[in-house]
Amino acid sequence: MKFTFYHNNINVFDLEKSLTFYDQALGLTEVRRREAEDGSFILVFLADGTTSHQLELTWLRDRETPYNLGDNESHIAFIADDFQAAHELHKKMGCICFENQKMGIYFIEDPDGYWLEIIPDRSKQKSS
Repeated sequence: MKFTFYHNNINVFDLEKSLTFYDQALGLTEVRRREAEDGSFILVFLADGTTSHQLELTWLRDRETPYNLGDNESHIAFIADDFQAAHELHKKMGCICFENQKMGIYFIEDPDGYWLEIIPDRSKQKSS
């Protein structure tokens, strides 16, 4: 028996704001959408155009307050092929929430408070 990653899901309060953020910050684009017949929810699947893994955004019509993410100890990680350019973009967007220069990584925060780890493409770095 073998299992393969398919997607991660997060719930979002403002779907359009989240779609804009994920497009601008990470270049993720909508690849499919499912809307409930009664309008109670919308599922939007985003992809990076490179891997088969997707991020599912769930919007619930009856949600009246932003989500409480607790201690927010979970995150999704992305490898940046141009780490410096990514850092500059995210700094300009004002979404960097934590940097660990010793580890060479940083985190950005989406409109709902989810943390996304940005990692340099270490396969492009020379071995010492």
